[in-house]
Amino acid sequence: QVQLVESGGGLVQAGGSLRLSCTVSGRTFSSYSMGWFRQAPGKEREFVAAIGWSALSILHADSVKGRFTISRDNAKNTLYLQMNSLKFEDTAVYYCAARAGTVVLTSAGYRYWGQGTQVTVSS
Repeated sequence: QVQLVESGGGLVQAGGSLRLSCTVSGRTFSSYSMGWFRQAPGKEREFVAAIGWSALSILHADSVKGRFTISRDNAKNTLYLQMNSLKFEDTAVYYCAARAGTVVLTSAGYRYWGQGTQVTVSS
């Protein structure tokens, strides 16, 4: 059983920063590719960023490229998402997800999910 717990969400003004964390337990974190997704009210869940087990493969959605950075610390079993220059449209519930195998962009490719953390950006 793999368990993912997100933290770090909150309320921030536009232009501000937040760092999300996702702590993974239950299996060997370093063997999983990890992703961040988000879902705003009334919208479908969308890809934000993903990182391979060795961090050699890193992908960011065009909408966050240059502002968000995904990273991982395998020694701490933790995934991060550094979010800078936040915009109102970044408001959403952010989820981390894990999968065995290579990095993919689709939510259907991830087997394990956290419960989500709310990020609200005020304009």
